[in-house]
Amino acid sequence: MASPKVKKTRFDWKEVKKQKVLMFWAAVFVIYGIIFCYIPLVGWLMAFQDYKPKDSIFGSKFVGFDKFVQLFSDNTFLEVIRNTLAMGIINLVLTFVTAIAFAILLNEIRLAIGKKVVQTISYLPHFLSWIVVTGILHDVLASSGIINELLMNMGAIDQPINFFAHPEYFWGIVGLSNVWKETGWNAIIYLAAITSIDPSLYEAAAIDGAGRWAKIRNIILPGIMPTIMILLLINVGNVLNAGFEVQYLLGNGLVQSVSQTIDIYVLKWGISQNDYAIGTAAGIFKSLVSIILIVICNQLAKRSGGERLF
Repeated sequence: MASPKVKKTRFDWKEVKKQKVLMFWAAVFVIYGIIFCYIPLVGWLMAFQDYKPKDSIFGSKFVGFDKFVQLFSDNTFLEVIRNTLAMGIINLVLTFVTAIAFAILLNEIRLAIGKKVVQTISYLPHFLSWIVVTGILHDVLASSGIINELLMNMGAIDQPINFFAHPEYFWGIVGLSNVWKETGWNAIIYLAAITSIDPSLYEAAAIDGAGRWAKIRNIILPGIMPTIMILLLINVGNVLNAGFEVQYLLGNGLVQSVSQTIDIYVLKWGISQNDYAIGTAAGIFKSLVSIILIVICNQLAKRSGGERLF
């Protein structure tokens, strides 16, 4: 039996000319990506070399995977991986859940002016630098800060707590600071997804006697589920991007065992100690783990029939 003929698509220059503006801007972004995203990957060669700046990338001696062996033989780096994963997962869960909950609650506000005021106030912290945010945190959590004052007035504690001297508080402080800074901004996309839901679904639910909770459970959550899945897949790939500024600015010698992330490790050992090969190896490890996480989660989403990236 003859196999069916595959119809070949002919390249149409007329169609290209009609979309010349789009083609031009597409080419600009492709060139930008090549120059600033792909060409710098040549620097990954340093991870496989005994890199010396005076010898350059192409003159340094190749040592294979020796730098990776050295990296994973370092207990400090294993501790850094633990810290990065822990803070990354905490940030992912807290910011993800709070953004969805905040968007749904904000959508339930019926007074238009009140809704706009709350939304504007909520996403303003996103535009504050971490320098300002950490300064606020130091003031709020200081021994004479409002948190200690409230806890003492309620009788929860007898004396002020030095939050930045106890490692067990550090991850929670980082997670809550990310929630405060990013919840309003992250909620914007969920609000946009909620507004795209067909209003007739609400009307039909109201006729059936559904209340607000029933509408949220049966209309809003299913309606924004594709958006949730796509953003979840994207954010899972960033789980090792647990942060740099907040940990670097809030960290000190007393909490160093829980505050250092891979980015801080790269700065400390790769740049400050001039061991660029170790820093590059740590960066490659971080990138590979992110890619693997995205692929695994995407395949799980594909098998479950949900939205996926590819």
